[in-house]
Amino acid sequence: LGEDIRKFGSGNIGATNVSRVLGRKWAVLTAVCDMFKGGFAVLVAMAFGVRSPVVLSLIGISGVLGHDFPLWLGFHGGKGVSTSFGVFGCFDFFNPMPAILGGVVWFVVREATLYSSLASMTALVVSSLLMPLFMMDRAYYVSGLLLSALSIWQHRENIMRLISGTENKLKPLLNRETDQR
Repeated sequence: LGEDIRKFGSGNIGATNVSRVLGRKWAVLTAVCDMFKGGFAVLVAMAFGVRSPVVLSLIGISGVLGHDFPLWLGFHGGKGVSTSFGVFGCFDFFNPMPAILGGVVWFVVREATLYSSLASMTALVVSSLLMPLFMMDRAYYVSGLLLSALSIWQHRENIMRLISGTENKLKPLLNRETDQR
């Protein structure tokens, strides 16, 4: 601790790199903080009376863009997965099922393939596609698809490694070995 996470592993500030460098507990903390960061702006807007799905969608998108391209990190942030899930979960505060089911998809794909990148992209797309099935406003659906596309773009190097068979795998989460970090 005390070192810049961008100097280690993949150089990314996201939970996957944090997991590889510092261990699972720090990765979980990173993911939760990123989700909170994404959802917080939407929740604050709601607390101030904003109810327009279009405005809330734009606020959510802005939060993810700020995460992905932060000024203070030279516009090199994360890939927006956890932050997008935080936004998805708060779009319709009383209907978080698309985000929850997206999290289940992430877990299943990650455990089946051991590829965090594939799990992340798949889960965001599935979560977005579930929004209309749960009667969420069209603005949330469209912004979910836009955020999914942005994350896929952010994963373009991972996609090339997946295609070439050189993408790094993770340890299974259900592994009985203890994580000593």
